[in-house]
Amino acid sequence: MRGAPQMPETPSAHGCSLALQRIVSDFAADSGTIHFLGDDGMLHLAAASAGMPEAVVAIIRTIPVGKGMAGLAVERAEPVNACNIQTDNSGDVRPGAKATGLAGSIVVPIFDGTEVVGALGVANRTERTFAESEIAQLMHEGRQLAALRGNGARAG
Repeated sequence: MRGAPQMPETPSAHGCSLALQRIVSDFAADSGTIHFLGDDGMLHLAAASAGMPEAVVAIIRTIPVGKGMAGLAVERAEPVNACNIQTDNSGDVRPGAKATGLAGSIVVPIFDGTEVVGALGVANRTERTFAESEIAQLMHEGRQLAALRGNGARAG
């Protein structure tokens, strides 16, 4: 597969894709995703890294809050991480996540003020534990991403 998975190309989607590329690179990660909450209360995929298997993209295109790492990060309003999603038995990692071939991963909630509006995830092919400083930086990145959701249509 060449290039990023096909998403609707709106100005905000393009901005999310560019931001995600930079974040993945800055964190020396192998993959990443951005999801935003929709009016239906579900998380909707706004951007995914190039090379993400299409079968995985199909599964993560829409995620219920409370399901999987992204859904749990939004529900808990706190980061959810796994040193190795291939061997994780915490219950936070859904079985389909193993299809990515990724290992060390983290998903942080995206905040707009005090409201959780989405999730930002990055992952590596090898085991990885994210340092507190990296988690803080990812949270900051998430706050910046909030401005890109829905062509500026914000709740509240």
